[in-house]
Amino acid sequence: MPLRSYDGGMQRRTLPPAIVWAFVPYAAVSALHVVLLALDHDLAAPTKLLLMPLLVVPVLVAARRIHPPVTAALLLVALLFSWLGDGAGALFPAAPELPLMLAFFGLAHIAYIILFARHLARRRLPWWTAIYAVWWLAMILALGPHTGPLLVGVALYGLLLAGTAAFAARCHPLVATGGAFFLASDTILAFRLFLPDALPAWSSPAVMLTYTLGQGLIIAGALVSLQRRAA
Repeated sequence: MPLRSYDGGMQRRTLPPAIVWAFVPYAAVSALHVVLLALDHDLAAPTKLLLMPLLVVPVLVAARRIHPPVTAALLLVALLFSWLGDGAGALFPAAPELPLMLAFFGLAHIAYIILFARHLARRRLPWWTAIYAVWWLAMILALGPHTGPLLVGVALYGLLLAGTAAFAARCHPLVATGGAFFLASDTILAFRLFLPDALPAWSSPAVMLTYTLGQGLIIAGALVSLQRRAA
């Protein structure tokens, strides 16, 4: 069924079936990747590197239908830096993985924030997004003593992550939900990195389950919104 959106007059807008079907490879490989992680299979690593390129597919399919063109560029930039963050260890084996991952994902979040704030916002910042500020403070208090020299980098990245989730809340509900899932994914990942004994083994696939859901929902919601505006 086509993804739907409604404008202020409640007129239905839909994404063409070709764009909806373009998400299928991403959804399938995401599910496979999470299962492989749960099984601790060697193919989990290479399937991870397929995720963001597959999520580029619906953006490219929809590119002619979205407006303004800069929004497609911002989506592609966010996905590119997300892919580099996903593959930081494999793509740059000589570099320190965690700082590089934080830098790449930080750039992806900046692209998303610009997109949400300048092109996708539908409403003012909801009052309940104050919870994201509380989340940031709680994470610094809980993890700060365990981050060592990465404290400043982790704190700045946390601000970007909270900002992404907050600005996403101004957008289409799919984007808002995706931002929340992205936040959940990095929350679990942060505890796995800095307090590994605090979480069970199944939290590893949970990181990628929430991450793939978050990224997919953000892209789907953005394309629905941009399709609506172009119609």
